[in-house]
Amino acid sequence: MSNRRLFSALGDIFTTFGSAVAASRAVEAGRKPRADDLRKLGMDPAVFNRIGRF
Repeated sequence: MSNRRLFSALGDIFTTFGSAVAASRAVEAGRKPRADDLRKLGMDPAVFNRIGRF
């Protein structure tokens, strides 16, 4: 694995982790997560918006 691919993979991991943290904090605070964060996590923002409270 070349250095470029290694650093790219590490960058992707940190980006995904950051999106997960941002989305979870938004949900805990009762706010809607940013659509970009949801897409990075593989979720459709339109479907996420249809989720109701328990």
